[in-house]
Amino acid sequence: MAVFVDTHCHLDAREFDADRAAMRERAAQRGVALCVIPAVAAFNFDTVRELAHVQGDAYALGIHPLCAGQAGPDDVERLDQALVEHRDDPRLVAVGEIGLDYFVDGLEPGRQEQLFEAQLKLARRHGLPVLLHVRRSVDQVLAALRRAGGGQAWKGIAHAFNGSEQQAQACIDLGLHLGFGGAVTFERALRLRRLAAGLPLSSLVLETDAPDIPPHWLYVTQEDRAQGRPQGRNEPAELPRIAHEIAALRGMSVDALAQATTANAMAALPGLGRLSSNRLQAG
Repeated sequence: MAVFVDTHCHLDAREFDADRAAMRERAAQRGVALCVIPAVAAFNFDTVRELAHVQGDAYALGIHPLCAGQAGPDDVERLDQALVEHRDDPRLVAVGEIGLDYFVDGLEPGRQEQLFEAQLKLARRHGLPVLLHVRRSVDQVLAALRRAGGGQAWKGIAHAFNGSEQQAQACIDLGLHLGFGGAVTFERALRLRRLAAGLPLSSLVLETDAPDIPPHWLYVTQEDRAQGRPQGRNEPAELPRIAHEIAALRGMSVDALAQATTANAMAALPGLGRLSSNRLQAG
């Protein structure tokens, strides 16, 4: 069986409250050996850490740009303290989810940028990779990384990447890997599918962003939802099917894609290598 790493999934979300253990077991049965669970704010630092330990997965700690309006200096200090407290925890693999979002209305750019740069400094101080939110903000995220990095490369992942080929190369040049998930399964996502097909294999990692960004087979239009048809729930068990579509775009086998992207995940998030190697052995 091919072995996969879901590098970004919010498994603490309330959508999974009713069947979280069964959901994770479904993914394991389909070859998803490890999931990386990012925090979004100080209120769920403990939640994602405890969940990663219960499930045998990994986690990241950070403050999401959509939570920037509610976050204050005390929250950045709480993040710093948590990174110190759990620095010897092998399941803590990154600072994230952090970044910038210029898509959602009502978010103050200046507050987002201040919070993001403070968290980049913490990532550097603690020697951790970053899980980056880059929605409509790739250039600004790259500029902040260059400022905070002092010209040095980064480790981490540009999550749910949907930028241009030039932006993709700029991310790669800075040391980042690019996360691809359900969005690439839509035939109308022409640019994204070209990127998934043409970028160097060494730059790709897989993700679901569960329960968000459902693949096309789970997506329900707004009109159908208005008629009472529920949106399909995205979960890590969908990752092998997403991988199948990316493998088809690249003209390669799913097994080869799984092997490469698992190795890439370990390169992007070296802390994954501290976890049990048995989780990453093919069944």
